[in-house]
Amino acid sequence: MTELRGVGIGLGVAQGPIARMAEPLPAPKDAKSELSVDEETARVREAIGATTIVVSSHVAEIVAASVAGGFVVDASGDMAVRGGPVRVGLEHPFDPSRAIGVFEAEDAALCASATNRRAWGEGLHHVLDARTGVPVRTIAATWALASDAMHADAAATALFFDGGPELAADWGVSWVRMTTDGTVEWSVDQKAELFL
Repeated sequence: MTELRGVGIGLGVAQGPIARMAEPLPAPKDAKSELSVDEETARVREAIGATTIVVSSHVAEIVAASVAGGFVVDASGDMAVRGGPVRVGLEHPFDPSRAIGVFEAEDAALCASATNRRAWGEGLHHVLDARTGVPVRTIAATWALASDAMHADAAATALFFDGGPELAADWGVSWVRMTTDGTVEWSVDQKAELFL
């Protein structure tokens, strides 16, 4: 955790110049090769690491059991849509007053991830490259449409990395992403209307 505090992650705010890690850090000497956790610890980790996904999924289940007809659960960029269709704008990561396109969701989940959201300083955001310990620098935003929020959110995060498009294809996830140079990429089967 000490190394991550150098890029502003952890308790408090990073002080002074930001240290950049050139090489991946070795695992701590006391690290186990396999993690085993009890059920309670797993639930706590899930709640911390996937709060919006869990919230949108569980709230959608509760609402579906109580309400006839369609609805939308919006948990800060992670959405569950029942019924529909619902048109959702894809916020431009460099100009939040603009959209780069629209996804139409119907009985699906739409999750987004962007460097202009969950950011806490110039170039510092929530998607870290585990090889370097610093935030990803090549992708600015991703959007993923899937049958459920867990797959949509996992694909939205994976799309920040090499191999993300292949994972999304394997899961049948429709996606769009914007690189930091403004290039827009999308899946072959993407269902978005793009404003290019």
